[in-house]
Amino acid sequence: MNRRLLSALLSVVAVTASAPAGGAMLVLGDRERQEALQLGQRSVTSESFGDEWRIVTGSGESVTIMTPFHRLALAARHAAFKNEPLKPKEQDRMLQELKERLLLEVNLRGTREDFARHFVPRLLAGERAIEPALVQNERTAIRQNDGSYLARCVYSFPTKDVNGAAQVALVVRDSDGQPVARFPIDLGRMR
Repeated sequence: MNRRLLSALLSVVAVTASAPAGGAMLVLGDRERQEALQLGQRSVTSESFGDEWRIVTGSGESVTIMTPFHRLALAARHAAFKNEPLKPKEQDRMLQELKERLLLEVNLRGTREDFARHFVPRLLAGERAIEPALVQNERTAIRQNDGSYLARCVYSFPTKDVNGAAQVALVVRDSDGQPVARFPIDLGRMR
């Protein structure tokens, strides 16, 4: 086996075999920051990068949980594809944007172009409903080949009441209060 192939295989094993130690890292220290950068740089050979932070339902709807660790690893991955370093100033900016926030990127399906315009998200942590700090519902969803529409929404929640190992649920309701989507999220299974 040549060295390049062996190196690629070891990178894939390192990316897929590394399991989170204590759950989602909502605040990064220097060691965790370096780990995220290394994971992102090595992930260029991995098709499954990001699976740890993505939940897909049977209907094709999905949520991507953007923890500070994931955000930094993703940026390092993109920089590695461009063969450029991720500058410390950029790292600081990204982490500052997510400071005390859990960002959820949600893809929802509907039957009209404006179906997601008035959706109301809540993060349920046990009996507690956490209000979002930011709601960006897509106003004009993208028409899909099957005639349905795909809305890309972004929700940000404060992390002060969320434990990095918690099991929470994102519940999205329409303007009448009826649930349209529910995503169980196990933060203990991600970094």
